[in-house]
Amino acid sequence: MAPLAIPEFSLKDKVLIVSGGAQGLGLVQAEALAEAGATVHVLDRQPEPDADSKYQKTAKRVKEEFGTSFTYHQVDVRTGVDKLNEIAEQIAQKHGRIDGLLAAAGIQQETSALDYTAADADRMLGVNITGCLMTAQAVARQMVKNKWTGSIVMIASMSGTIANRGLICPVYNASKAGVIQLGRNLAAEWGQHGIRVNTISPGYIVTEMVEKLFEQYPERKVEWPTHNMLNRLSQPHDYRGAAVFLLSDASSFMTGSDLRIDGGHAAW
Repeated sequence: MAPLAIPEFSLKDKVLIVSGGAQGLGLVQAEALAEAGATVHVLDRQPEPDADSKYQKTAKRVKEEFGTSFTYHQVDVRTGVDKLNEIAEQIAQKHGRIDGLLAAAGIQQETSALDYTAADADRMLGVNITGCLMTAQAVARQMVKNKWTGSIVMIASMSGTIANRGLICPVYNASKAGVIQLGRNLAAEWGQHGIRVNTISPGYIVTEMVEKLFEQYPERKVEWPTHNMLNRLSQPHDYRGAAVFLLSDASSFMTGSDLRIDGGHAAW
C-alpha cells in the first residue's frame, strides 16, 4: 500500500514565480515546486539559458515527468522594474491567478570594508534588497488587485544574522539582514490581504560558484564544515522541502518568519 500524501504540501494548479531561477539554488527549488505540481515561471537576467544548460534539462524533465511547465522570462531585477511589472501582469492575465513568489536572485562579493567602493556596495544592495523588494512588489500588486491570497518567500542567509568567521563580505551580510527585515515588514503590510511573507536563511551551500571559490581557497573546503553541528556543507537539494513548505498550504499560519537552515552553524 502506497504511503498517503499530505495534501497540504501539494502545489497542484498553483502558479508560482521564481526569480534567479535559471541556475543554482533558485533552479533546484523551482524544480521542486514543479515536482509538487506547480506551474513555474522563471525570471533571470541572462537572455536565454544555454541549450545544454541545467535549466534546459530541468525544463524538459518538468514537462515530460511532472506534466507541468517552466516558462523563462529575461529581466534584471535591479534595473528592469517596469518589465517586472509587465511580466507579473502577463502571468496574471494568462493564468487568472498568481499564488506565490520565490525571490532567489542575488549576488555575492568578497571584499574588505576598507576596500569596498560605493559603486560595488550600491550594486550589491540594489540586487539583493531593492531587486527583492521590486520583485515582491510586482507580484503583490497583482495579488492585491485581483484579491488573490498566497505566499512570498525570499532567500536571505544565515549571514544576515551572524558575521561569518573568515569570510569578509560586509555588504553581502548587511544585504541579507535587510532581506530578513524586509520580509517582516512586507508580512506586516500584506497580511491583511492574505499574503504571507517569509524568508529562508541557508547556511553554506556547495554550488558551482562555491566550488570555484574552493579552487582559490582550498582550506575553506576543509574548515567550513567544522563550523556547523553536522560537520558537512549543504547542497542545493537540502532546501527543496523548505521552498515547497513555505509556498504550500502546509505553512498557512506562518508569516513574518525566517526559516534558518544552517546545520546548526548559528546555534553554538
